[in-house]
Parts: sequence; C-alpha cells; structure tokens
Amino acid sequence: MDRNSQHRFRAVVVGVSSGGVDALKQVIGSLPAGFPLPVLVVAHISPEADNGLALLLDELSAIRVKEADELEKAAAGTVYLAPPNYHLLVEKDATLSLSVDPPVRFARPSVDVLFGSAADAFGPALIGVVMTGAGCDGSWGLGRIKDAGGVTVVQDPADAVADSMPRSAVEAVGPDHIVPLERIAPLLVRLATS
Repeated sequence: MDRNSQHRFRAVVVGVSSGGVDALKQVIGSLPAGFPLPVLVVAHISPEADNGLALLLDELSAIRVKEADELEKAAAGTVYLAPPNYHLLVEKDATLSLSVDPPVRFARPSVDVLFGSAADAFGPALIGVVMTGAGCDGSWGLGRIKDAGGVTVVQDPADAVADSMPRSAVEAVGPDHIVPLERIAPLLVRLATS
C-alpha cells in the first residue's frame, strides 16, 4: 500500500519571499525524518542563484532537500525547491514540471502557479502554507487550495520579517490556521500524520 494512502493529505506546498531563507531553515529543519508527505517550495530568490539554498537546507534537515527536476515524481519525505527562474507545477499524476512562462505577479517562480497547479492535482488532500514575504504572491493560489477543500496555513504577519505576503493571504483567504513561525512545522507534522 502506498504510504500516502494512509493519510488524508498527499502533499504540502510552501511559498516564501523576503525573509524566506531563515523561515525555511526553521520550518524545513524542524520536520522529522520519515515525514510522510512531499513538500514543494517556491522561494523568491535571484534568477542567477545556484542550488545553494537546497544544499543549505539539506544539511540542516532530517529529510532530503533538493531542487525539483522536470518530470520528477514527488516522493514522500522529500522537499523540492523550484529552481531559480522556473515556475514549478504539479501535474495530475503528481509529476513535477518546470516552466519558463512569463512571471506571474512579477515572480518566476510564482507561488500562485505552484499552488494553483497543486490544488488541481491534489484537491482536498493538500496543505498550503504562505510565510514571510513582500507582495501578494500566494494569495490567489491559497484561495484555490481552500476552494478545493485543502487546508490553508499562514504565518502570523506580526511574526514575519516581511508581512505583506502573509497579510495579503490572511485578508484574501481567511486561512484555517494563522500561526507564528515556530508552530508551523509542528502543525504540519500533526496534519500530515492525521
């Protein structure tokens, strides 16, 4: 039996921007070995960046962290980062795809692109998380997750390094959970194992 079929959820998607590296270190670094879901991440970083963020997070984490590859199947217990300057999407069969389509809300990769495609692929079996960042990327996509019956989580804007992205998500979506950064990983573990 597929390990994911034992749980309500099939994946977690995360979006961050300004202040996102430290937020990801906190959250990804706190997920335990054996975390039962794939975690797909869009972080707004320089288009010229290399895979240094994936390497850093992998060293700090009990679960595997890597940049997503085209046509890779999302596997439990692995964090997939959108490569710089590529949108990350999820196909219906949970295969990952990369796109160089134009930026969305001035961003490529775009949180909204990932969240929207993941909502289509996973429906109510998806957890969406918006954390620290500037702008409003992620609000529309988090709304898609909520409309599909998934669970929505937003970092408390008062706790964020840059509060406009989480504040926009709170105002647009009315998320299921608004929590400080240090409570996001424990919440994800609780949801993933429920």
